[in-house]
Amino acid sequence: MLQSSDPSDFRPTPDNKPMPLAEARARIVAAITPIRDCERVPLQAALHRVLGETVVSRIDVPGADNASMDGYGYAAADLAAAGDTLQIVGESLAGHPYDGSLDAGECIRIMTGAVVPADVDTVVMHENTRAEGRRLVVEQPPKAGSNIRAAGEDIAAGATVLAAGCYLRPADIAILASVGVSEVAVVRRPRVAFFSTGDELRPIDGPIEPGEIYDSNRHGLAALLAELGMEGIDLGVVGDSPEALRAAFQQAAGYDAVVTSGGVSVGAADFVLDVLGEQGSVDFWRVAIKPGKPLAFGTLGNARFFGLPGNPVSTAVTFIQLVRPALVRMAGGHPALPIRLDLPTLADLRKSLGRENFLRARLVTTDAGQLAVDPIDHQGSGVMRSMSSADCFIVLPAAQQDVPAGEMVTVEPFAQTLWGHPPD
Repeated sequence: MLQSSDPSDFRPTPDNKPMPLAEARARIVAAITPIRDCERVPLQAALHRVLGETVVSRIDVPGADNASMDGYGYAAADLAAAGDTLQIVGESLAGHPYDGSLDAGECIRIMTGAVVPADVDTVVMHENTRAEGRRLVVEQPPKAGSNIRAAGEDIAAGATVLAAGCYLRPADIAILASVGVSEVAVVRRPRVAFFSTGDELRPIDGPIEPGEIYDSNRHGLAALLAELGMEGIDLGVVGDSPEALRAAFQQAAGYDAVVTSGGVSVGAADFVLDVLGEQGSVDFWRVAIKPGKPLAFGTLGNARFFGLPGNPVSTAVTFIQLVRPALVRMAGGHPALPIRLDLPTLADLRKSLGRENFLRARLVTTDAGQLAVDPIDHQGSGVMRSMSSADCFIVLPAAQQDVPAGEMVTVEPFAQTLWGHPPD
């Protein structure tokens, strides 16, 4: 971890260039220590939690050879050619297996999921047969061994079902249930304190005077944390004074993480960095992205600290690009790399050298049936409507300049796989 005593990573100087986003993200994630505390919960309560233990199956799934479709089971050696007949001697249903044996030239009717008797090695689909009383005409014999699922084909006894660190999705809940797991150990949810800073901020349920604004950032942060499955602790609005910040920081220092908005720039009322330096440590700030250049990362007591810029779009962008993967790591998960597409832009894009730009945009289908991206008109960092109207970012590299309409650009959809899989 970098120390706050390193001047190149604290206050900006003419030689101190903002840090590239990829480097900032990597350094933040690498500095995070995952939570190890676990709790056992019923399987029904484990959805969207991080698995805290590796689960090994005690059984085979399926537990016996079974039919993969409705039809008739027989020994392939008893059927020489299409049109040959077999004697139907019984049936095997799911949960009600056939308990007899088959002699040469005999078959049983069998349903999907039903146990395949030891004398059967092939199942023919019902549609490829014709029953004449107790005689079965096989009109289209399948290859020997067809339409049978082997015992343990999905999961073998003793095999790892899911590894610790797996983020539990609906399919994972189903697979755990399939091996008889009724409760699991999951990692405790990170407790994340958050607050807004600024004397101009007012509650959203009251009036505002000229020069005042409603406190939208705090509600946006609450929603982002809830969407990620974190336990958010709302500490309200903190005024622009060192005394107010010291009190808020002391209250927040016992949580796993602290996320603030505002007060991390170089204005006369921006005290977050000074007070954080007093009570904790500032590892670095300023990232080469637009919107969202001023960003503080550090330590406050037991908590990791993320100081985000105050403009609402900047708050959202820096949370998505930097805080979100860090919290995934803190929760015991594995941050997934962003999924990105190359698509044509439908409008000209203005871009200056120096910072990686995140333009808000919409994915659209053109009249020709091709996927493209259409930037939102108003791209100011204070225009939160640009985030609300969008469903993706256009990501323009730091070295990129203006882009004419029709050119290919990198697009990062808002809908992302945030939780990667544990390494094999």
